[in-house]
Amino acid sequence: MTEHASRVHLKVGAAGRVVLPQRFRKDEDIKPGDELVGFIDNGELRIMTRRRAIQHVQDLVTSKVPRQRSLADELIEERRREAAAG
Repeated sequence: MTEHASRVHLKVGAAGRVVLPQRFRKDEDIKPGDELVGFIDNGELRIMTRRRAIQHVQDLVTSKVPRQRSLADELIEERRREAAAG
């Protein structure tokens, strides 16, 4: 668990639902109807907001791709070559 992690005990209801504590919803600005992204990693259930999941993926790509490299430009160029080759 990271330095900024919080722990709380949650209960699964009869319909399989888990209620997120108000403090978690407030800290992450989660409103009724918001979509969350969940996954299990090594037996650990992780839930995050869509915006945090998108930021996580963007950070991951940014850390792997040199700043001066444009993946979008490379993809466009590749599609142009494919189109020209017919």
